[in-house]
Amino acid sequence: MGRARNTRGATEGRWTFNLAPRSCCSGFSSSRSTFDLPGNLKRAEELDQLLAQPGVWDDPRRAGALAREASENRELIKTWEQLEKRARDLIELDQLASGDPELARQVAEEEAKLAAELRSRELDLLFTDPYANHNAVLTISVGQGGVEAQDWVEMLMRMYMKWAERHRFEVEVIDQSPGEEAGLKSVTFIVRGPRAYGLLRSEHGVHRLVRISPFDQNHRRHTSFALVEVMPELESTDEDAVVISPQDLRIDTYRSTGAGGQHVNKTDSAVRITHLPTGIVVTCQNERSQMKNRETAMKVLKARLFQRQQQEAAATLDQIRGQVMPAEFGSQIRNYVLQPYTLVKDVRTGLEVGNAQAVLDGDIDPFIEAWLRWRLSQGRNGSAS
Repeated sequence: MGRARNTRGATEGRWTFNLAPRSCCSGFSSSRSTFDLPGNLKRAEELDQLLAQPGVWDDPRRAGALAREASENRELIKTWEQLEKRARDLIELDQLASGDPELARQVAEEEAKLAAELRSRELDLLFTDPYANHNAVLTISVGQGGVEAQDWVEMLMRMYMKWAERHRFEVEVIDQSPGEEAGLKSVTFIVRGPRAYGLLRSEHGVHRLVRISPFDQNHRRHTSFALVEVMPELESTDEDAVVISPQDLRIDTYRSTGAGGQHVNKTDSAVRITHLPTGIVVTCQNERSQMKNRETAMKVLKARLFQRQQQEAAATLDQIRGQVMPAEFGSQIRNYVLQPYTLVKDVRTGLEVGNAQAVLDGDIDPFIEAWLRWRLSQGRNGSAS
């Protein structure tokens, strides 16, 4: 294994960590990542000075955001400094292990642990989006395929909920529109957890399913499409970036159609907000309180408007959400084939997984990691697609 070291890069104040393979530690793959640790340290010190100023905690929201940013910077520095120290110690231990089988075994075990953690931490460097650490708002809408496509929407919803459960993330369903015969026409839900948006933004796009239809008496193969849209949930410190005039809103209330017993038949608790200038419509009916539904709907509306602003300001529409494409053949980002064989293939990265059922049960991390690395390579090549 090559020596993990910090050297000055082309930019003053920037460190380069280089783990290059050598014969003694062949388990490491060559990895080279550049990030500004001294810059993080300087920023943490600046934040500490700001937090020490009189009156800063008069605005708890802003002060809390500054404190979290300072803590995140220091934690990042600590993590990578510890990894570098472990790599140095491992190199020294390997030099002492010649002719000592027991020591060589310890070196191999520590090498495997360090390689696994390095790969995990390396993913931290792939979250380049400024909103990566925000919660994610997902909307899944039916595309071509009729009843099959409505069932596909519900299957995708289950897949993401299973994924969230694996990561111990919280999921809150905001609104769902059931299909006439089966499945869902659309559903909107929020996934709350560390880097939820940074991870799930890889899922934005059209998803295509090929299977023998359980709704076809002739047992023919059907192709279904659904559109997954992913947006960051704005935090309180970001919401000021979206200014909404009350005159631009039409707010309607109606009776909830979901579960809830007699309450849903007696109270107009569901809320529908229409943003007149853009035509964006947001609904929420998951709470018994009309006020809470209105607050949640406004959050989702702000996320959609913020996303729209970012798209208009971006060099390409894909910077925040990706290109808007019709949910039909030829526009999909991922294919899920259940018959005549089983295969899930991501069109963008080329990653293929043969165990389609595992993917539908929430095992989508390989696709997320592949997309993050693919996205980073696209940026280095001057492309943001």
